[in-house]
Amino acid sequence: MSTEAKLLTAVAPVEQQHTIEPLQLRQVFGQFATGVTIVTTSGEDGSAVGMTVSSFNTVSLEPPLILWCIDKKTGCFDAFNRCQDFAIHVLAQSQQDLSALFASRGQDKFEQVAFQRNAAGVPLLEDYCARIQCRISARHDGGDHVIIVGEVTEMHTQNREPLVFHRGRYASIC
Repeated sequence: MSTEAKLLTAVAPVEQQHTIEPLQLRQVFGQFATGVTIVTTSGEDGSAVGMTVSSFNTVSLEPPLILWCIDKKTGCFDAFNRCQDFAIHVLAQSQQDLSALFASRGQDKFEQVAFQRNAAGVPLLEDYCARIQCRISARHDGGDHVIIVGEVTEMHTQNREPLVFHRGRYASIC
């Protein structure tokens, strides 16, 4: 072995495999700042269904596609897993309380907010930074989540700063 090869072998990093613990993984994922959204749909019985979601992303401009993810253990999973239409509401910086409300369990969230319904019956919040109405394009298994892909059918914006989530708490981009 040449002297150069011996030097390279001596300084090469040793690869280490680490166990991925859920709490540590959550902390690592928390390093990625995300926007905060509320996703809404109509249940099979016509009830208004909604939840706070930070796992939202754009997919494609042509066709216009977005995606978001839902935990299979979430109380409203069945409604979103069966729906054909939904709406994404990107929250404004001043809407931390609304985010917390829709992240909570066991209460009628819609009795505390102003909303209308679109032609498909999906509840549309009146207060938002951006609102994107979608029709289901695809659903994919994603481990303990389902990845929901929606085709954008309508969109609206209000001139407001977005609510951001980073390291387990709300943050500001300004």
